[in-house]
Amino acid sequence: MNLKKALAIGIFMGVAGQATAETTLRVASWLPPTHPQNAVVWPTWSKWVEEATEGRVKVAVEYGMGHPKTMFEIVEDGVADASFSYHGYVPGRFKLTQVVEQPLLGVNAEAASVAHWKIHQKYFTQANEHEGLEVIGLFTHGPGQIHLADPVSSLADLKGKKIRLGGGIQGEIGHRMGVTAVGAPAPKVYEMMQQGVIDGVFIPMGEQKSLRLKEVAKNVIALPGGMYLGSFSMFMNPDFLADLDPKDREAILNVSGEKLSAMAGKAWDAGDAEGLAAAQEAGVNITMVKDGDALSTEFANLAKGMDENFYAAAADRKVDGKAALSELREIARSYK
Repeated sequence: MNLKKALAIGIFMGVAGQATAETTLRVASWLPPTHPQNAVVWPTWSKWVEEATEGRVKVAVEYGMGHPKTMFEIVEDGVADASFSYHGYVPGRFKLTQVVEQPLLGVNAEAASVAHWKIHQKYFTQANEHEGLEVIGLFTHGPGQIHLADPVSSLADLKGKKIRLGGGIQGEIGHRMGVTAVGAPAPKVYEMMQQGVIDGVFIPMGEQKSLRLKEVAKNVIALPGGMYLGSFSMFMNPDFLADLDPKDREAILNVSGEKLSAMAGKAWDAGDAEGLAAAQEAGVNITMVKDGDALSTEFANLAKGMDENFYAAAADRKVDGKAALSELREIARSYK
């Protein structure tokens, strides 16, 4: 074999090797593997990514990488390539994302998540609250409800009770109810309830199953539309994206955004349905409140003025909060 031919073969093999090389996109997750985020959302997106990049990018979910509030920094620093987290875990950094958490929206997580993404893209990107990250999806959990060890007959009965709150709007709701707020990541709630550290938690119905609350929180007040929705983002390291072949980078972004947001919201809705069924099967005492009931009216009165609080917070970011919230409600309530 002459030198010219050997060089040609070497170049060909190098190009072929690059064409078939796989890149692993490492996702840090902090919820248990059985949770819908890990059992449905990430696997579905992983399949989309692999198909869109023709197998050149594969997704691997990794666990035990820290508190959920640290996920933003973990991804920004490149310790992981992607993750998700709850905005309320980082008070002060995220104000605009509370637009979707406001009480009385009255829709499911899928509708809210689509509206969340659209409003973020239209109104909030310039505020750069996710600085250092590439936001690939925004979603909410389902309606936040009241899960308790012991029953209550009114919201006023919650005054002084130790309630785990995750931050964001639920913190303001808890303050208005006069509860004693206890902070902790969601995966710690079961242990805290079991040990009597807390009397209850504000959290969606799905956690009756995914976090096994049906064993320790045997009383639930389910308000119509819930008390609030919890805002989450899914995000990637911009340097990781920049290092990809442009066509793979575009492919990943094309299967993210609104499409990913809707899928995540839908998965969390399905988790709520499973949680309700699991709670009913376990004999949990569930008070299904209807519009116009005393508890519903009590909550509506308690929530008065919260819109105006958001407008003020948005103004600090130089954003028209009133227009953003009005449009979000319109998009979410008309979503089909």
